[in-house]
Amino acid sequence: MRIFAVLLLPMAAFAATGDLQMAALGDLKLESGETIRDCRMGYRTVGTLNAAKSNAVLFPTWFTGSSEDLIQFMASDGLVDPGRYFGIAVDALGDGVSSSPSNSREQPRMQFPKFTIRDMVNAEYRLVHDVLGIPHLHAVMGISMGGMQTFQWVVAYPDFMDKAVPIVGSPRLTSIDLLLWNAEADAITESVGWNGGNYEHAPSLRAVGEMQAFALSTPTYRSRETPPGQFPQFWKTIDDAPLGRMDANDWLRQLQAMIALDVAKPYDESLERAAHAVKAKMLVVAAAQDHMVNPGPALEFARDIDSPVIKLESDCGHLAPGCESGTLYPRVRAFLDQ
Repeated sequence: MRIFAVLLLPMAAFAATGDLQMAALGDLKLESGETIRDCRMGYRTVGTLNAAKSNAVLFPTWFTGSSEDLIQFMASDGLVDPGRYFGIAVDALGDGVSSSPSNSREQPRMQFPKFTIRDMVNAEYRLVHDVLGIPHLHAVMGISMGGMQTFQWVVAYPDFMDKAVPIVGSPRLTSIDLLLWNAEADAITESVGWNGGNYEHAPSLRAVGEMQAFALSTPTYRSRETPPGQFPQFWKTIDDAPLGRMDANDWLRQLQAMIALDVAKPYDESLERAAHAVKAKMLVVAAAQDHMVNPGPALEFARDIDSPVIKLESDCGHLAPGCESGTLYPRVRAFLDQ
């Protein structure tokens, strides 16, 4: 994977070309009390930061995603218009670009401490505030685990952004979410050759890829899009690269971060109290038939703060934001512009 190493220059010198840049945060203290040593964050910027530094939109990555994946959404017809906003796509901890078990020299593999969604957000705050010198964000938005980070952002740093758009994310997981993510974690740790993460050859994790593919859409969608005669070809795509570019240790640590998610923990587990701490204007996007991230908690959070909701009704499941992009994207852009 190519990494474009850059010096941390004054904001006026930052290129907004979409190239990968790396920020050195030093040691990052985690919620657990442990520390990620020499923490580094990957990010890409698109658009131009205005003189008032008031048009920045932060876009954290989804589970297993990278900032490179997010550039496609930063276009005049995407979610963030770079003609109006300074888009910051940031690699969440553990994605193999920012500090992760797979790239840490001091804390390799399972020596890399467990981190939480809150730890991801704390690292992103330091990137935006301390490194980029941006005192306030126009908006935070994200898809899936990026949406989870968005919910965490509005509770953890309520004064730091004007708007927030969590897309098919959740403020905390339901039992069906926990069943999926714990099953994937068990499939990794119980796989032949795992050896506590210290494997010589990458273990076979086909079952993890199968679970992921199963949960991404709905039975109706998969049956329609993959007729029985085309199933062997579809099956082979899972067999060829079940974890894609991801290292199994990275996959596991991000799973554990999602499993631990609950933005209401500091509020005696009351999601209503956590929601009432929010000051940003929110637009909550949920997929009614989502089998990967249950929409219930996101919709409950939206009701608690009387937030507008976009409820995607297609049978695409967790893939609904892409299936319904023609209507979703203009509505998100309009919300950012209000």
